[in-house]
Amino acid sequence: MKDLIDRCQPLLSLSAEMNFDFDSQTRRKLGYQLIEVVDRFFTSLADRPVQPAAEDRIYPPRLSRLPETGEDPAQVLDQVCGELVDNGFHVPSAHYLGMMNPTPTYMAFLAESLVAALNPQLASLDRSQTASRIEAESVRWVGELVGWQTAPSGTFTTGGNEANLSALAMALAAHFPDVIENGLASIGAQPVFYASMEGHHSLDKSAGLLGLGRRALRRIPVNARLQLDVPELEAAIKEDLEFGKKPFCIVATAGTTSSGAIDDIPRIHEICRRYDIWLHVDGAYGAAVLFSNRHRGLVRGIEQADSVTFDPHKWLAMPFSAGLLLTRHHEVLERTFSVACPYLQKAPAGTLPDNRNISAQWSRRMNSLKLWLTLRVHGRRAYERLIDRQMRLAESFARWVANSEYFELAAPQVLPILNLRVRAADIAPQNIDALHASIIEEVNRDGQRWISAATVNGQSVIRTMVISYLTEERHIKDLQASLVAACCSLGLESKSSTVPALEPNAVQPTMPGSIQLTPAALENVPPA
Repeated sequence: MKDLIDRCQPLLSLSAEMNFDFDSQTRRKLGYQLIEVVDRFFTSLADRPVQPAAEDRIYPPRLSRLPETGEDPAQVLDQVCGELVDNGFHVPSAHYLGMMNPTPTYMAFLAESLVAALNPQLASLDRSQTASRIEAESVRWVGELVGWQTAPSGTFTTGGNEANLSALAMALAAHFPDVIENGLASIGAQPVFYASMEGHHSLDKSAGLLGLGRRALRRIPVNARLQLDVPELEAAIKEDLEFGKKPFCIVATAGTTSSGAIDDIPRIHEICRRYDIWLHVDGAYGAAVLFSNRHRGLVRGIEQADSVTFDPHKWLAMPFSAGLLLTRHHEVLERTFSVACPYLQKAPAGTLPDNRNISAQWSRRMNSLKLWLTLRVHGRRAYERLIDRQMRLAESFARWVANSEYFELAAPQVLPILNLRVRAADIAPQNIDALHASIIEEVNRDGQRWISAATVNGQSVIRTMVISYLTEERHIKDLQASLVAACCSLGLESKSSTVPALEPNAVQPTMPGSIQLTPAALENVPPA
């Protein structure tokens, strides 16, 4: 026995040297250290700048080398927290008003910590009974809001990109069953699918990854409301059929990234019914209005979809990553992704499915717990209040733009996204593009707030939105003041017009006019 212990001693010493789990006292010390940082960070978010001022932003010129030996964990944790918090770009700030990245709920942060510690493996049910139940429950909770007559099915994804890719794979499998085993060659003709010019570019990527070729995606023009033009869609389908191509899917968008436009889902569904085509709704952002009884009508017709993309890490305030693919065709979902695996136990009949058989992923992280815990603690009505309040903030912002001397709306405000452009009837388009870039740069210069640029229906716009649950009217007013200040600093002059007074000696109300580029402004506008 002594010889055995002597032989094992080096292995025990090596385990002690690794010490990946630390001792209880060290774990608690590091945990409290992290909680203090996170608590201070959350407390600061209502007023924290999004990023350092332009002159203080740090872009490291090189990367460090692989460490051969370890360092003190408390010092390393303190250093990296300091760098990330002091010098980082803070999407969770209430002043982040540019893209669809939210302030995470605190329950989501706790859930992510718990998932990292427990490390559940969702590939197979026999290793994740409780975790799989929570995921299936989360899918059902959201799926039931869609309004399908049959029980919803689906899976968590890394985001909208994977969900859209998976939905297209399902549409292919539904229309061309042999493609799963025999590939695209078994179809005998070019499969094609359709989305608007404003639809997400993950669709182009998906077309390439599925072997369809990116030209298989037919981009359809949009109407004045930036919705997919349905007559143009039907004309494209007829043309493709005449040339022997095989339409298999139409992607309707509920909340485009650039403007928040929502396609006319009922009319698109009628086209799908007429030509026997799979209807997928990319509601990564906009489908969240299903949580609001007041606003769910914006996505009327979504219950006719065969599949839906939904991203809780957008409007539902989840940290990355949390996407969902929802469907009313469980058998197609399982047929598309299931693979026989001799080294994994199959889920018993009548129970929950093995997640590897309904997902493009194999080994699976538990991305559902953060949403499940947030819904358990706060409930649907909390999201309803969030959505209703952000819609009111956006509507108020749109009214300000309508009365602004410097800006006008470049697109209808449907969701809490606003597209602004300068009131510049006499300015060349290339100068407007450059002017927008200069205004955005000026607004973002001090780091306090952040807005973005976009191209909507081929035109440059200044893009703003309300996404953080911490954003209030005061943050919007701060942005409005910053936008006006940027115009003034660039040398723009307003040319306001007036309307005739209704009574003698009455004050004439000022109406929005347009702006002109002074010589000073022309100097500030970079070359197009």
